[in-house]
Amino acid sequence: MSKLYELPSPFEVETGMVLLHEPPWARAGELRAQLLDESYPKPFVIDDGKSRFLYFNVRLMQSEMSLKAPNDLAIRYTQKMMAFLLFQPRPKRIALIGLGGGSLVKFCYHRMPGTHMTAVELDPEVIAFRDTFLVPPDNERLQIINGDGAEFLETTDKGLDVLLVDAFDKTGFAPSLANREFFDNAYAKLAGNGVLVINLAGEKESYAGLIGEVMHVFDDQVIVISVPDDGNHVLYAFKESYFEPRWRWLHNYAKELRAKFSLDFPAFVQKMERSSKLGLARREAIRRR
Repeated sequence: MSKLYELPSPFEVETGMVLLHEPPWARAGELRAQLLDESYPKPFVIDDGKSRFLYFNVRLMQSEMSLKAPNDLAIRYTQKMMAFLLFQPRPKRIALIGLGGGSLVKFCYHRMPGTHMTAVELDPEVIAFRDTFLVPPDNERLQIINGDGAEFLETTDKGLDVLLVDAFDKTGFAPSLANREFFDNAYAKLAGNGVLVINLAGEKESYAGLIGEVMHVFDDQVIVISVPDDGNHVLYAFKESYFEPRWRWLHNYAKELRAKFSLDFPAFVQKMERSSKLGLARREAIRRR
């Protein structure tokens, strides 16, 4: 692991040490001032002795890793993103746009040995923290690319089983991904029963209209659930023709997945069924126009 610059956290609430990619001769006072007035231009990590957190600024926490269980999913919305396993239980190829602290990459890598993962991250400063978050090195099953997610999707081979999108900048959802062209590409590159999963967070304006665009491209085969703990929503879009969830079977299967992955799949499927029957995706789409 490359040596990081450490200084005590200047924040009142987030205690511990701040870890920065800065040279040893950097001035602590200047860095502290930049962190406090949010002019520090790079992502940073806070380590409180129990967990490590990745931040763009102190109001936007991107990732959390428990030091005791570094390959678990500490944040609720990342757990709910894994609900794709209810519909795509043995994915061969997963692409992830937005690496963050690598929580989803690590979970899939360690729990799903038959799966190839590609993660695309626009910010090289985020990738530079991969060792800090114990993300495995690239190998035949894992590839982390520094690049634009939309451009990656244009050039990658067809046949993705799952596309996970968790991409944010300082203002919210990455603007280059919130458009019809991106979702058309996603649809084209997914396998016949592929699933698109999007974390919707940050300023509501940054993803206004996005749900409606996805519903148009995926022929209304979209489920949106809320994540009250984190203030997020998670969107699932299904390419499969005439997608008809067998809810009774899924409730039983969710128990198997809970035993295997130690995540609350029964609660996930309950929320998904309720959302689907109430048409919450359409309501959200209309509300966000």
